[in-house]
Amino acid sequence: MVKQKELINREESWLSFNERVLQEAADTAVPLIERIKFLGIFSNNLDEFFRVRVATLRRLLDYEKGVKKYIGEKPRKMLERIQSIVIGFQKTFDSTYDTIKEALAKENIFIVNEKELSPNQALYVHRLFKESIASSIAPVMLINLERFPELTDKSIYFAVRLTKKLIPGIQDYALIEIPTSDFSRFIVLPEYDGKKYIILLDDVIRFCLRDIFSILPYDTFEAYTIKITRDAELDVDNDISESLLEKISKGVHMRSKGQPVRFVYDAQIAPDLLSFIIAEMSLDVEDNLLAGGRYHNFKDFVKFPNLGGNALINEPLPPVPIADLENATSILSVIAHRDFMLHYPYHNFSYYIQMLREAAIDPRVKAIKITLYRVATESRVVRALINAAQNGKEVTVVIELRARFDEKANIYWSRQMEEAGIKVIFGVPGLKVHSKMTLIVREEGGKEQKYCTVSTGNFHEGNANLYTDINLFTADRRITNEIDKVFTFLEYNYKTFSYKHLLVSPVNMRRKLYSLIDGEIANVKKKLPAYILCKINNLVDEEVIRKLYQASNAGVKIKLVVRGICSLVPGIPGQSANIEVVSVVDRFLEHSRIFIFGNNGNELCFISSADWMTRNLDYRVEVATPIYDADLKKELRLVIDAALRDNVKARIVNHKQNNVFKKEGGKPPYRSQVELHKYYVERELKALKS
Repeated sequence: MVKQKELINREESWLSFNERVLQEAADTAVPLIERIKFLGIFSNNLDEFFRVRVATLRRLLDYEKGVKKYIGEKPRKMLERIQSIVIGFQKTFDSTYDTIKEALAKENIFIVNEKELSPNQALYVHRLFKESIASSIAPVMLINLERFPELTDKSIYFAVRLTKKLIPGIQDYALIEIPTSDFSRFIVLPEYDGKKYIILLDDVIRFCLRDIFSILPYDTFEAYTIKITRDAELDVDNDISESLLEKISKGVHMRSKGQPVRFVYDAQIAPDLLSFIIAEMSLDVEDNLLAGGRYHNFKDFVKFPNLGGNALINEPLPPVPIADLENATSILSVIAHRDFMLHYPYHNFSYYIQMLREAAIDPRVKAIKITLYRVATESRVVRALINAAQNGKEVTVVIELRARFDEKANIYWSRQMEEAGIKVIFGVPGLKVHSKMTLIVREEGGKEQKYCTVSTGNFHEGNANLYTDINLFTADRRITNEIDKVFTFLEYNYKTFSYKHLLVSPVNMRRKLYSLIDGEIANVKKKLPAYILCKINNLVDEEVIRKLYQASNAGVKIKLVVRGICSLVPGIPGQSANIEVVSVVDRFLEHSRIFIFGNNGNELCFISSADWMTRNLDYRVEVATPIYDADLKKELRLVIDAALRDNVKARIVNHKQNNVFKKEGGKPPYRSQVELHKYYVERELKALKS
């Protein structure tokens, strides 16, 4: 095992990544509405961190001594350090939000609260509440309840204190769930004198508390926001009498009742009300009590309305059309002649949908197979698959019900597909199916011709607009025949195969990665060019890190682009002196995984669904496919080189975890995502001219 001093703690590295997101919110060079969205992304990320990582550490508290040798220190100490880091984040977050509000005011956009309304605005808000919102408000009076209500994860609540001014000691407490699922969190008020105003739904309810409790003998009302975050891990038992679908459905339902891992409250809350809630909910310090600001659930701020026009948002980078695909009557015919890649969101996901729709009605297409991990709420992918089944195609879908936080949507779509006659397979016992593959079997000249796509990300049209992912389209038999083998294994788990071209977890990916690294070590010993370039989301696996350290010490040059968690410590003499790591956080979420090995000048290139984490290499079905086309290999190299050149949005990852921006004096600004979009535009213009 790698010594812990040679590793960056996984949880702290994850928090460091989320700090990079918070940096984007604080960056005055980022347009104002985009800065608000980054606050929302930060908030959502932190919620997930508590639901999953903090929840896991809390479970380990009962085994504190036994787990230290596996995670490097006692869970209690880690939780204390996390709490300290998060409190620091809260201060930065609050000051950033205040700064953004001030900047919005300079644009004549004002976020007002219930105490700042003009008389006309007050009338408007009161009327809006009575006509639209009041019917969704359901207060629960707390003092005489036998049992405190079960607070739902992801919801926010008002804890209300009701008193009578002239009669001290007469008081009551109430709970109101803020109905954010029924209404926008942001209410746009009528414009006045060229100024625009927004009030939060929270403050509309605060303004109307007297109306809500009008029948009660109180005249003073104080409302403070509270929020619970619960353990989100599904605890599915091994009762074989229940189908997996039933188990997952039950687990999702029970998630709202998971153990609390964080309780956030308005720091201004009345002490007696806070004490009452903590006692009634049986909370303690280990439940991560956190004093916050006036508003919680900032994830909603991702949908903050833009009242200031294009100047307050990023300049659009529309998907670049590909002439060969735009003008093609058949996507499959294009694949038959050459491999190509779509790089989302620089290219349009609709080409992939077009391929599925073509296959759905093509009389010579006999079968379609696909793996689904996450799908859109209104999935055109699934609609195309259902259409194919209705047209008599043999459609097989391997859907992962345990895709965290997407189980509900996956359960819904799996039932829809089963009803349409699609063969739905719910993963593999003991393994999550995380690979992203599509296989289309077509009859041509009396023989089967296979077409496939292998992607770094989900077949999800929403994600394709926000995540950078690469999707390879190929009819190369070296790849399609082995993709077919993977699908056969997924359908019939007792059938296992060896793979010459693909790297497949948990079959051979770890072993082949080591072999590829060893190849670079061998080359450097022969005084041949030796290097490794990798773009990945997370690098955590200790054995892989040890192997990279070995390669570094041998003299292999290693450059890594790691968006999120990086437990490897770069730049340490005698350990990792030849390893550089940067992280790019920008307008798109960097999600593509690319592995390039120098191979003495004949680069070996792969794209994959797998990060270098133990779960991806040993406990999931993952695929890394080689890229054989010379032009596509050059493109992948360009993508990694762009990230490594970035001196605007790249941060240096080091042992200090201080997220210093990579600045190169004298060099012009180079923002990789913008430059890549420019590259694709220029490439397409050049192709049109030729």
